[in-house]
Amino acid sequence: MGSIWELDFYSRPILDANQKKVWEILVCESPVDVRTKTDSLFRYAQYCPSNQVNSGWLRTALQEAINKAGEAPIKIRFFRRQMNNMITKACQDVGIPALPSRRTLVLNQWLHQRMEEVYPQESGYQGGANPSVRLDRPLPQRLPDALEGKQWAFVSLEAGDFADMPDWEIGFGEAFPLDLAQLSPESRIPGILIFSPRALPIAGWMSGLEMAYLHFDTKQGDRLILETGATESWVVANIRTPQLLKEAQGFEQAKQQANGVHFVGVQSDPQAQSFAGFWLLQEVNL
Repeated sequence: MGSIWELDFYSRPILDANQKKVWEILVCESPVDVRTKTDSLFRYAQYCPSNQVNSGWLRTALQEAINKAGEAPIKIRFFRRQMNNMITKACQDVGIPALPSRRTLVLNQWLHQRMEEVYPQESGYQGGANPSVRLDRPLPQRLPDALEGKQWAFVSLEAGDFADMPDWEIGFGEAFPLDLAQLSPESRIPGILIFSPRALPIAGWMSGLEMAYLHFDTKQGDRLILETGATESWVVANIRTPQLLKEAQGFEQAKQQANGVHFVGVQSDPQAQSFAGFWLLQEVNL
């Protein structure tokens, strides 16, 4: 399997000599394994003059990044939906699928680091935060009937338990090194396990969703919501008993204590020794 890249192309808090915003492309490799060393991941950055902001410039920069990396990624993730058309066109022009995704954990950290350490050193720096992504979100959808789990349960593991994750039998899934979230081996990581005789089709369907994070939602009833892609969301379960309500609140509290890290596993039944699917997730503020 080839690499996956995360991409951002947007204006930065820097003005050029003509008092126009300087733009920048950032590209970094997504970690997919808990053992990945983050400092070994490919990164590429280049400023873009404001009068050259177009898919042609972006395509050329992407090709340069591919040349430097030595190989093209199998797909490129981007979280900034307002740049959808330009990013998608540039990626198509270099023959790589582009996917709106909130699974851009390394990119998000890199952006924060550059906001604090790199851009303030540039001449023309203008203080203030870069605009975050605010988009109308559609209402959460019901899971397709054929993909609803027969059972599910809140569970938790210690962060140290994930050291063996590469040895687990997993059909579909993705992970990242927990030092990315600055967690100690003793940290409790909450999650849910979904059980179904159709575990493999459920996991296969989920693997095509660009899994972002799970959260307990109380806006329209008590529900467990799976966020995917850039704005999509799905109702995993309705919380209908006092016991489940207490567990859902505990899940959300434990997730906050674990810097947003949590997981989703899919198994055929509670006695299964393997996972049809397993995703390590982190809720981050984009």
